[in-house]
Amino acid sequence: MSDEKEKRQGKVTPAASRRLPDGGLLELIYQPDTRRTAFAVFRGGEVSVESFFETDAGERLVPIPATNNLIKHRALLLPGKPETYGSTSELIEAIQEYLYRYVDLSERFQRIASYYILLTWVYEAFNELPYLRLRGDFGSGKTRALIVIGSLCYKTFFASGASTVSPIFHTLDTFRGTLIFDEADFRFSDEKSELVKIFNNGNAKGFPVLRTAVTVKREFDPRAFNVFGPKIVAMRRSFEDQALESRFLTEEMGQRSLRDDIPINLPDEQKEEAR
Repeated sequence: MSDEKEKRQGKVTPAASRRLPDGGLLELIYQPDTRRTAFAVFRGGEVSVESFFETDAGERLVPIPATNNLIKHRALLLPGKPETYGSTSELIEAIQEYLYRYVDLSERFQRIASYYILLTWVYEAFNELPYLRLRGDFGSGKTRALIVIGSLCYKTFFASGASTVSPIFHTLDTFRGTLIFDEADFRFSDEKSELVKIFNNGNAKGFPVLRTAVTVKREFDPRAFNVFGPKIVAMRRSFEDQALESRFLTEEMGQRSLRDDIPINLPDEQKEEAR
């Protein structure tokens, strides 16, 4: 009976984003005024906000709910709504002004970070990606830079070297966003070597990480996790693997005196401005 009911009503699938067969796009958004998630749907040159989406095959896509632990605790940042922004040059100028206001970066890296932020929103159009890195000792502003830059990136997911591996794999595979990773100075342990695989495999399409899970029936279930996407990390040293090192565009933090006009603590306006 339940099978017949599902056939009539169509399959219901929670989704974070989806490219539609007609060239349209479905994106997950979070509406802070109602504390609900929804879809921003782009089709035929028009954008609308929908609470669900019916595919031509009869499948009903629903947004991953706002009660999701990552969304609720702001470990995953989602856009609030689609907006027009003028020209690309105006958008870049606004991003650079925002970065300058809250973090002290070299002029060169500030420009790189501004373009990288835009890259995170269209990264699936590319086959390979570089990563950004903030490198320096404690107190040099690495974490501040991660927060400020990461707050503008596409589906930002905040994690650190203290995180366990499994949720990072699942979050990247489910949401396909930007990984912001603090304290990336890994030691060689089984778990940390798994994290290194994310960075080794995550800069090029077509190289998922294969991991084996154990089902409730104690059967082995091999699964491929898609970890391709933009990543920004903060660390004190360099990676020993030269191939991994070559993936990063690096800003050396703490090389000069910090500007006096930068707030010591990030004000509440920063979150609202970023959103």
